[in-house]
Amino acid sequence: MDTPENEHFRDTLGTMTEEGKRAWVYPKKPSGKLYQYRKYVSYILLAFLFAAPFVKINGNQFLLFNVLERRFNLLGFPFWPQDFYLFVIMMLIGVVFIIFFTAAFGRIFCGWICPQTIFMEMVFRRIEYWIDGDRGAQIRLAKQKWDAEKIRKRVLKWIIFFVISFLIANIFLAYFIGSDRLIQYVFEGPLDHVSTLISLFIFTGVFYFIFAWFREQVCIIACPYGRLQGVLLDNKSIVVAYDHKRGEKEVGRAKFKKNEDREASGKGDCIDCFQCVNVCPTGIDIRNGTQLECVNCTACIDECDTIMEAVNLPKGLIRYASEENIEKKEPFKFTPRLKGYTAVLVILIGVLSGLLFLRSDVEASILRLPGQLYEHKDGNIISNVFTYKLLNKTTKNIEDIHFKLKSPKGKIHTVKQGELTVPAQDLAEGTLFIEINNAALSGDKNRAVIEVYSGEDLIETTSVTFLGPRSYK
Repeated sequence: MDTPENEHFRDTLGTMTEEGKRAWVYPKKPSGKLYQYRKYVSYILLAFLFAAPFVKINGNQFLLFNVLERRFNLLGFPFWPQDFYLFVIMMLIGVVFIIFFTAAFGRIFCGWICPQTIFMEMVFRRIEYWIDGDRGAQIRLAKQKWDAEKIRKRVLKWIIFFVISFLIANIFLAYFIGSDRLIQYVFEGPLDHVSTLISLFIFTGVFYFIFAWFREQVCIIACPYGRLQGVLLDNKSIVVAYDHKRGEKEVGRAKFKKNEDREASGKGDCIDCFQCVNVCPTGIDIRNGTQLECVNCTACIDECDTIMEAVNLPKGLIRYASEENIEKKEPFKFTPRLKGYTAVLVILIGVLSGLLFLRSDVEASILRLPGQLYEHKDGNIISNVFTYKLLNKTTKNIEDIHFKLKSPKGKIHTVKQGELTVPAQDLAEGTLFIEINNAALSGDKNRAVIEVYSGEDLIETTSVTFLGPRSYK
């Protein structure tokens, strides 16, 4: 229920004053059951984030996104530019999953899983509480003159923030250039790798700027996901919601009075204590309804439950609920829209699984040498010249490579003498000749199927267009 004095919230940001200046948010230190759960989830995700670049499977880094060298590892499986179609499908799966999850559960990803929220609330904000104190102490310190105490606290906090930002930057760099190379650069000395050092300080500066100053503005201004949820949510979506039916009732909100019968007076269960506002990390009043700034962090739920328990009123005034659940007591339903998203998601995952299953460790690319047609040899033999490229996606050398012509019958000769080997995670290329009897050809363009073997093992099959004399039959 919107009252006249708070209707202006739709046209303003909680982190901006009427003069258009930044209104700094000093959230109260959260506590409660859901906050404890969030801490467990956050610490697990932080451990994963810091460990993933240093974990290896079959010699491959668990996660690697080397854009410059176009090398990628996902869950220990190496991917190359030739596998770009797999990334496209993975991105589509990610987009559909986000749409599905948001339509069902709102912005819960932001409050529980997003790295920005985890670092801000579970790392930097907790350090700030340790140094500056809780909400009231932080407000007093901000207004305090620059005396010895304020300088000491500010410098200590800024140094710690910079060190943590530098550490995070190193971890992110390990994802982009590889942990082995990062460790190598550290031992060789940063001055031997100035370009990498510059990149490292740029990352550090960005992280420091975000967590020391920009903070919740990332979620409100920069992140597109907050705006995306506006078109994905409906009255059936589960979000962090204020039960205005119970909180307002007939009379509306009112301060708590001891020994008062609120039921008889018609006053709502909301005692207008503003603790849900004080604890919010984005500075909003959840009682105004679902808002762009809300990241579903559940701090207001814990705080409201604590207050309700203190005044002997039922918990759950603020809770995970849909608009329909509050208005009509309707339980959560798996709507046709969610079923449609699920069907698309299952299909995409099935396609990706099939493509991953069919994906070979060696990819062969055989192309006709530009500008060459065919050569007529003795014995009615037609010869074509091709170039080949063999990409080894594994961490082991593939040895004793040779080619066989599956159809039509003929011979393949490689220019390279001796045993052909493709190094681990590398490329081998060369030239080969295919010779086929003209009697086996059916025209000027023929499909020739080539098999690639490593010893006795067939590792890849590909096809080329073989040119021959035009038939005038």
